[in-house]
Amino acid sequence: MTYEFIQVHTEADKIGVITLNRPKQLNALSPDLMVELGAAMTAFDADAAIGCIIITGSEKAFAAGADIGAMATFTFADVYKNDYITKHWETIRSIRKPVIAAVSGFALGGGCELAMMCDFIIAADNARFGQPEIKLGIIPGAGGTQRLPRSVGKSKAMDLVLTGRMMNADEAERAGLVSRIVPLDKLMEETLAAALMICSYSQIAVMAAKESVNRSFESGLSDGVMFERRIFHALFATQDQKEGMDAFVNKRPADFKHQ
Repeated sequence: MTYEFIQVHTEADKIGVITLNRPKQLNALSPDLMVELGAAMTAFDADAAIGCIIITGSEKAFAAGADIGAMATFTFADVYKNDYITKHWETIRSIRKPVIAAVSGFALGGGCELAMMCDFIIAADNARFGQPEIKLGIIPGAGGTQRLPRSVGKSKAMDLVLTGRMMNADEAERAGLVSRIVPLDKLMEETLAAALMICSYSQIAVMAAKESVNRSFESGLSDGVMFERRIFHALFATQDQKEGMDAFVNKRPADFKHQ
């Protein structure tokens, strides 16, 4: 498929890399870009050779928000009848393989929300996060008021959403929004290394682990633990479990077949 607003390639034949590519707009997330992003993620998810997906932007901006120019004249009828955001932005929730956000520069508004939809965020030391929608007379509309409190707690989320201020990478890591901070010139190297490590494991176990962690945000503790327990039990039916444990016992590298 040919893309206009993203660039797509693979690394080591195992990692799908998607680069947001609207440089003049600081990678503002237009509906057309989100359609392309969803299509690329879906294609990588369906490719048996791909074990992990990375979404990144430019050094200056991961994504500086949704496309305000495109939505400035919308009416309530426009956004409600067309289900604005929902039908284009929610594709990432159906992706079963791990998705890493490699964030440098601005990740604001929709950009911050897109990063939070990924499974974890590796941030360059120049990264800036925020939900500044309040400055436009609106609120976050792609999960910012829901995912941000789950990541950083109510007080920090209220601060960011109500003031519209940005927080730097150090504050984002302390708050729990990002998993690690790396130098800007090492961002893709470190992210690819993390992705390669994930790809070295059983795809079945990796997808099951992702599903179980995500379940913790959708259910109570007792239901979540029971879900985890049943997935744990089920993995004993896989060849990869036999291979992994035999390799451990015999002190040799595991050779997972994703079966």
